[in-house]
Amino acid sequence: MRRLGTGIGWRPEIADAVEGMPGIDWVEVVAENVCPGHVPESLLRLRERGVTVIPHGVSLGLGGADRPDAGRLTALAERVEALGAPLVTEHIAFVRAGGALTASPPLEAGHLLPVPRTRDALDVLCENVRIAQDALPVPLALENIAALFSWPGEELTEGQFLSELVERTGVRLLIDVANLHTNHVNRGEDPAEALGALPLEAIAYVHVAGGFERDGVWHDSHAHPVPPPILALLTDLASRTAPPGVLLERDDNFPEPGELEREVSAIRDAVREGRGRAAGGTAVAATGIGSAITNATGGENGAGAGIGTVTGRTAVADDDAAGGGSPAAMGAAGGGVAVLVRPVADVGAREAARERLGVAQAAVLSALVAGTPVPEGFDRVRMGVQARALAAKRADVVAKVAPELPVLLGTRYRPAFLEYARERPMSGGYRRDALDFAHHVVRAGRSGDAEVRRALREWWLDRAGPAPRSQGPAVRMVRAARRVLPRRV
Repeated sequence: MRRLGTGIGWRPEIADAVEGMPGIDWVEVVAENVCPGHVPESLLRLRERGVTVIPHGVSLGLGGADRPDAGRLTALAERVEALGAPLVTEHIAFVRAGGALTASPPLEAGHLLPVPRTRDALDVLCENVRIAQDALPVPLALENIAALFSWPGEELTEGQFLSELVERTGVRLLIDVANLHTNHVNRGEDPAEALGALPLEAIAYVHVAGGFERDGVWHDSHAHPVPPPILALLTDLASRTAPPGVLLERDDNFPEPGELEREVSAIRDAVREGRGRAAGGTAVAATGIGSAITNATGGENGAGAGIGTVTGRTAVADDDAAGGGSPAAMGAAGGGVAVLVRPVADVGAREAARERLGVAQAAVLSALVAGTPVPEGFDRVRMGVQARALAAKRADVVAKVAPELPVLLGTRYRPAFLEYARERPMSGGYRRDALDFAHHVVRAGRSGDAEVRRALREWWLDRAGPAPRSQGPAVRMVRAARRVLPRRV
């Protein structure tokens, strides 16, 4: 039995600040940034102190049309084991499209994109979630995401979509109140109405983060202080149910430790205010701030937590399964609460739903990253905002995974990368993107400096081959930078 309490997103840039921060009960780490055999010393020290570490995945794409990749699921499970986590989380989003399912080029978004709230998308998501649950050693929780655009012809509200997802799979929810605020500004969705429709008993924990508004669009940046409207949403949520855990996310533009501590304190105060309102007469669900999250070996639930598990997984009953066993009987036999699955009619219908969703998502992603026409019914202005945001994020992330590139190109890096991104969609991840960009600059001769092109060519040759070349890449890059930087400065 474990409780969460108050936490903060662990990032290497603030590792020391997190270790020294008082009152931190748990941390969350981006799963893809952890190597199971080389867990950062800071995380190991936190674990030794009894601080829970939860991996937060960003690349499964459970809302996509394809079934979850077995290799990604295995990697996520390995990180769960390495961190001793009682829970693992991901997103209700798609991150790639195209490929064999649609007989079109595979495309990567490099970002979490919203799934349409349709029956097709829900059926595909439920099947993908069950595949993931079977592959993971601990319970899975899924996060609602922020969106800059809406899908036309949606059939369900967010509350209805999430409620049926929980009902059919038993998955837990990670509710991000900052994302509710984002969708309020960008999509006109009432956050209080969304909270009222959520299955609050399924909440595993809550995210809080900052952002900024520009030209009527809210950008969920995770790089700015948490504003009052988002804290007010947290208070509203806490007045309806006591969240098992609340966590501050900060991914960039990190402030001094004291400011982070003040933000965490503001989150505690918002939760305390909500609990005070509840104590004043508002009915509250039974999941308390100290309610447990079932661990990988336990089948016991916190009072009122509501989702039973068998060796960490939810008991699921298919209402057209052979034998016709009742869901209630299955739940009793497994020591947990059975989840009713409403199946799509047959295998052919399920595959047809995947194909329809795949075609729709490929068309949307192609419009965002490859410059193809925006599909009918979408807001072209918002799609343009999203396309520019995706390109800017690509430039930022490539600069982090390959910091030599902005060093060599200086102020020319960003415009050169954005020009490259308009012409070439990402198809193989950010490290591949960095290589492709460097190759593009060298071949196009657009760096404006022969020495820079030569250094970029050396950098590309060193990393593109099956093994490093004779001279170490660090030595060669330092020498190249020393030749080029004085002239530019």
